[in-house]
Amino acid sequence: HSIRSTVPRLFDGRLPDINVGTYDGRSCAPVISDALRAHLAAMPQFSNVFDGRFKGGHITRHYGRPREHVHALQIELAQCSYMDEVAPVYDAARATPLRDLLRSMVGSLLQLPPGSL
Repeated sequence: HSIRSTVPRLFDGRLPDINVGTYDGRSCAPVISDALRAHLAAMPQFSNVFDGRFKGGHITRHYGRPREHVHALQIELAQCSYMDEVAPVYDAARATPLRDLLRSMVGSLLQLPPGSL
């Protein structure tokens, strides 16, 4: 998902760049959220939070069933991390680091041992 970094009618302040929702850990195995936390911690240029304002919407809550080996999480991206929110216009130079981070995050999840899920 994508959202403006500030939405005064919904919340005070600025959202972190990356907002991950796991339905408070109920929609995916801990090994998945642990891997994402570690990966994001190694990328301090992007602020992040887990299960903050976005804990996972209907799809995450409905379909995430880790006991049945079905894992779901929500990633809400603040638009300021990849675009000019005022114009609004996509900014390829601003988006490149975020795109690279997302690519490496998915890659790290694909490398998790199948037995750990």
